[in-house]
Amino acid sequence: MESADRIRAIMNALRTCDSVSVAELALAYGVSEMTIRRDLDELAQQGVVRRVRGGALSLLLRGEEPPFGVREREAIDAKRRIGAEVAALLADGEAVLLDGGTTALEVARALRERRLTVLPLALQAAQELAGAPRIRLVLPGGEVRHGEMNFVGPLTEMSIKALRFDTAVIGCCGLSAEHGLTAHDLPEVAIKQAAIASARRVVVACDSGKFTRTAFGAVCGLDRLDMVVTDENIPRDQHDALTAAGVAVRTTPASVPVT
Repeated sequence: MESADRIRAIMNALRTCDSVSVAELALAYGVSEMTIRRDLDELAQQGVVRRVRGGALSLLLRGEEPPFGVREREAIDAKRRIGAEVAALLADGEAVLLDGGTTALEVARALRERRLTVLPLALQAAQELAGAPRIRLVLPGGEVRHGEMNFVGPLTEMSIKALRFDTAVIGCCGLSAEHGLTAHDLPEVAIKQAAIASARRVVVACDSGKFTRTAFGAVCGLDRLDMVVTDENIPRDQHDALTAAGVAVRTTPASVPVT
């Protein structure tokens, strides 16, 4: 197992267990205890665990999302495919609001050669698009949330409300038929709500892991969404619930055929 895959597996274990053991992880993944210690040290630096003798304690709280650097390691291939699929939905000349988050960052990377007006809600996406020759880049005002580098606050809301977008590409921390679209950070809930209200079309971009989670803040119900772009592992009951609510669902293929 590659290092990145092993660390993702450890993070998945930490979502359901309060602690992990170096010896047990080494046995499970067929690597040395020294290798596992290095993995846990890396996760400790990112604020995912607290190291203790013989293992680590999980710091992944239900009311908080994992750090951006941690989420960036999760479902990498799926997020890239989702980014490409969302980019293909956009017509040249559209005015697009692009949410923050790791999946939206992959959308930004897929848009660099397109002719669009884009208002990104995160500095990472703004940096990706700053040198794109045919992108008209518009930045919102507001504060920048530490760690996530998202724009938040009343100035950001005012910027969004003063504009009208053809498409809003929205990320999420959780999505389900029961609870709708949810997010961990309450100031970001208000930003997402403003973005949805200002767009003619709302496209949610999220990997299938988000369908097993419900975050702290409720953003909106399914009735406010037009389309969800996700990967092929979306639970069947959630897929059916979305389509029953009138939300179009696009799933990306597991792999891109070689031509």
